[in-house]
Amino acid sequence: MRDRVRILAEDVLSENWGTVKKTTLEYRRGDGSWQRQVRETYDRGDGAAILLYDPARRTVILTRQFRFPVWAHGDDGALIEVCAGKLDGDDPLACAKKEAEEESGFRVHDVVQVATCYMSPGSVTEKLHLFIAACDSSSRVSAGGGLAHEGEDIEVLELGFDAAMAMLASGEIADAKTIILLQHLRLSGLLG
Repeated sequence: MRDRVRILAEDVLSENWGTVKKTTLEYRRGDGSWQRQVRETYDRGDGAAILLYDPARRTVILTRQFRFPVWAHGDDGALIEVCAGKLDGDDPLACAKKEAEEESGFRVHDVVQVATCYMSPGSVTEKLHLFIAACDSSSRVSAGGGLAHEGEDIEVLELGFDAAMAMLASGEIADAKTIILLQHLRLSGLLG
């Protein structure tokens, strides 16, 4: 695809939590003609997300936290999610483990990568690395809750797997990375 894209202009519109750019480009279509396009992209860096599950108790560890964009869209804003965060220079596995401990209070070791995906490729550059890890009560090393200096105020939830799947079906769980990881866990048969 590199030979099908010509960048004509690129302007940085904002550099706050991430970088918003406006790019004017020409794209060579399948018929060989060039089409001028203008696109905005949001680059906040890549991230990692991890679903913790307790196979003996058939539970999952999720979090609930305020997400301003969800609230601004008109929804409640208290989103139920798996633990996740920006890589900030870490490799994806290290980031997933770090976020699990900071947000949920569980220290995990046997982490399995499930997928790497783009969550909103029409405008967001973030590539998200998805993981799962088994845990039990001995894995708990703190109360979790996130880092206050990062603006985190996270509630840790331990839910029965069937209850979590019912929340997914009802729309109470609406976060894409969480939906993907819960569905993966369901299909994997790791919880029976």
